[in-house]
Amino acid sequence: MGDTRVGTVQAVTARVQEWKAEGRKVVFTNGVFDVLHVGHVEVLERAAAEGDCLVVGVNSDASVKRLGKGADRPIHGEQNRARLLAALRCVAAVVVFEDDTPLSLITSLKPDVLVKGGDYDPSCTDANDPTYMVGSTEVASWGGRSVAIPLVPGQSTTATLNKIRTS
Repeated sequence: MGDTRVGTVQAVTARVQEWKAEGRKVVFTNGVFDVLHVGHVEVLERAAAEGDCLVVGVNSDASVKRLGKGADRPIHGEQNRARLLAALRCVAAVVVFEDDTPLSLITSLKPDVLVKGGDYDPSCTDANDPTYMVGSTEVASWGGRSVAIPLVPGQSTTATLNKIRTS
């Protein structure tokens, strides 16, 4: 059960370097993507439209636990979450990362565009602000840009899980 679009940090970094050498614009986003829903797909499709190749960073199971998403999270293991994302036509590559934030991954990949959902603010420079987009300063330093994609109202993993739990 594998997909060539799911790779290690080293493999995906090498692929990104190849794409950039070909003149392709690389877009990066990240998240847990625990229970994939239409809100995720909308953000991913819109992120992909910002460039030529969309790379998705997926939080490892250990980092999800550290982020405090809930005692029963993640619902799906990291390899399953990565595989589901790789099956989406708009996704060019997927990489699981171990850190609590994607900063190290972003500095390795050096994407042209950093994308997050609309609950983040690309202009926020205060790393302690919950709307701060990790990596935005670094992406700007090499000439890239950061974009926030509006969220789809009513679509969230937390809302989906709450609905399941109360049904």
